[in-house]
Amino acid sequence: MVKIALDPTPFHHTHSLLEFPRVAADLGYEWLQLTPHADFIPFFNHPKADDDLVRAFAKACKDAGVGVASVLPVLRWSGPDEDAREAAVRYWKRAIQITVDLGVDTMNTEFSGRPERAEESERAFYRSMEELVPIIEKEGLRVLIDPHPDDFVEDGIAAVRVIRGINSKNFGFVYVASHTFHMGNTPLEIMRAAGDKLQLVHVSDTMDHHRSNGLRYITNPPGNAARVHQHLKIGDGDVNWNEFFGGLKEIGFLDRDDSVMVSSVFAENETNAETARFQLEKINSFLMNPR
Repeated sequence: MVKIALDPTPFHHTHSLLEFPRVAADLGYEWLQLTPHADFIPFFNHPKADDDLVRAFAKACKDAGVGVASVLPVLRWSGPDEDAREAAVRYWKRAIQITVDLGVDTMNTEFSGRPERAEESERAFYRSMEELVPIIEKEGLRVLIDPHPDDFVEDGIAAVRVIRGINSKNFGFVYVASHTFHMGNTPLEIMRAAGDKLQLVHVSDTMDHHRSNGLRYITNPPGNAARVHQHLKIGDGDVNWNEFFGGLKEIGFLDRDDSVMVSSVFAENETNAETARFQLEKINSFLMNPR
């Protein structure tokens, strides 16, 4: 059965790290996705959790009856700046150890890098892979990667090709519904191209910034390189959810016990509990009747 996990980011401002497992349980979730947090694995910097905090978090999860479905670091492992890339590899090694110590077998992340320096970033990415793949394979982890808007690869099918180029069964693809309109706007084609490599999805809605002749969102100065998307609750944007869940059914994602589906709504902190419950209800509804 698919693991349905809560991304606790909307609760960062109201709860401490060690409270997240209980929050998830109280909202009806059996799984958490552990996203960047200042006390654990922050964005772009060295993990701040020591062994004592890792053990305390594992105990909090056990006490709440909640598992960690995935650990999500975001580090500059594709940075065209070599000092930053080397540092990110060191940070990744610690993040891997934390994940192993938690008893978790899944990490998901972003490509990072810079789109305006895509060729250099791709070289940096594969250079990092030379050092990290043996460690990841030795630990038996799977690392799943999302082509995030403003990464060196943003197109979904191109991202599948880059992952395939790692040449390791321990790496796979993340489909984030909120990034649909930056990935080539071809959800079913991307899912079919990814196949079994698609092992984790983020469920949140977004507006299609291409609509209204590209003027749905206006940024100044015109033509700047800003990427616009949202993480809204299901139904508040333009994602075709029948296509999304139908595509997951077609490729067998919904039949695998190790598939992870994460509710990742970030835009409604003021209704974070109500929104989390709504998301869980809607996800379960789609899973019972994917089209």
